[in-house]
Amino acid sequence: MKNLPLNFTEEAIAEVRNIMQNKGIPAEYGLRIGVRGGGCGATFMLGFDKEKTTDEAYMFQNVPVYIDKKHLMYVIDIQVDFEETQEGRGFTFTKV
Repeated sequence: MKNLPLNFTEEAIAEVRNIMQNKGIPAEYGLRIGVRGGGCGATFMLGFDKEKTTDEAYMFQNVPVYIDKKHLMYVIDIQVDFEETQEGRGFTFTKV
């Protein structure tokens, strides 16, 4: 199995598992990570989807992770975290 080009904190992977187990995500879906272009650069996106033929597939702590091959260069050395603050809660993406 290939090494994942990015990293998840324990909090992030725990929240991914929580969502997959409690929000009705179908068993054949995995975590999709990618980027979306915009006027001021790229924005990271995270969701759940089936594997596609254009994906690189990984396994991280028993969670399937799918990244479109075109997005790989943008997610290298990114750390995905999950934070809960007074302002809200959500995933964050940081270059390490």
